[in-house]
Order: sequence, then C-alpha cells, then structure tokens
Amino acid sequence: MISLLIDTSTSNLTVSIINKQEVIYKYQETILSDMSSKLLPIIDNGLKGLDLKLENIDKIFVVNGPGSFTGIRVGVTVAKTIAWALKKDIIPLSSLELMATTNTSKKYIVPMIDARRNNVFAGIYDNNLNCIKEDKLISRDELSNLDEGYEFVSYDNIAGVIKPNIDVLKIINKHINDKGINPHNLNPNYLKLTEAEENKLKND
Repeated sequence: MISLLIDTSTSNLTVSIINKQEVIYKYQETILSDMSSKLLPIIDNGLKGLDLKLENIDKIFVVNGPGSFTGIRVGVTVAKTIAWALKKDIIPLSSLELMATTNTSKKYIVPMIDARRNNVFAGIYDNNLNCIKEDKLISRDELSNLDEGYEFVSYDNIAGVIKPNIDVLKIINKHINDKGINPHNLNPNYLKLTEAEENKLKND
C-alpha cells in the first residue's frame, strides 16, 4: 500500500511517500514563498524517481492545521485535488501531532507554532502520540509552569526549544486505519480566526 503525506502548515514543507513500513521518499525543505507553485512538482518528482504514478497512491494524509493560513490552504487544496482525481478519501493530521513524533527521552512533548502576540498553537502528547492536552491557541505564559518532564519542540526560534525531527512512520502507523474524509468535506483547522475575520468582527 502506497501512502502520500503532505505538510505545508509551516514554512518547513514535508512531502513523504510511504510503502507499507518504509518511507521511500521524504522531502523536507524550508520554503519561505511561492509554496503553491512548488508543491505539485515536488510530489511529481518524488513519484517519478520511484517509477510511480498518482494512480498508485492508496491513501492520502494531509496536515490541515494549525499553522500558516496560506500554507494550510495550499496543502489542503492539493490533497483535495489529488483525492478527487483518484476517488480517494483523505486522512487529516494535526501539525502539532506530527511535530510530536520527534524522539525525546522526556515523558511528554509539547509542540508549538508561533501565533504572534505572545501566543502559540500548542498541544501536549506522550511518546505514543496520545493527546494529553488538545491542540489550541494558548499564551506562552500558560506553558511556563511545565516542569523538566516536558520537551518543547518548534520550528520557530524560541529559547529552550528544540527543532522537530519528525518520524513519518510513527504518525502513519497510528492513523493508517483511520476512517478517511470525503475530500469535499475536508476543511482547514486554523484554531483561530483569520485577520480578515477578526477585523470584520471588530467592525460589526
């Protein structure tokens, strides 16, 4: 069974192709602009290098948030287009849970994404990816009382935080039997209003 994983929720683009219990293609690169024009060629190049076609993909996993509004839309749109063309369902993943696959000796791992104004998107997971505290928008101050049993990970430059080293197989194995979603019903999980929505509420 061939699975495709797409994560565009941050500037650290990840595309992986998995065959059963082996990651046969993994692309990770920091992309600061124009991700929408680069994602499909990256997927296409990965498939061609493996002598595969889109039709060979059996499952599609896509990170649908939280994270960058624009980035999430790019990944979700591409995943929905591929799923629609292949008549496949999509399995959505949390960006924070994917970051929580980082190997650590600590009991708990706290993945974080900078959300500005001293806020972060964060969750708490154990080493088996069980969610201890659900993903949400939270003040960084609210996390400051966690003790040394917690490992903080983030792609952002935050003091005392390590960079994620994601384990694609770990999250795929956890969700491989999840019931997929019809691509037409998949929506981004922003966990906060967009700036335009916030401004509209202020003006109403």
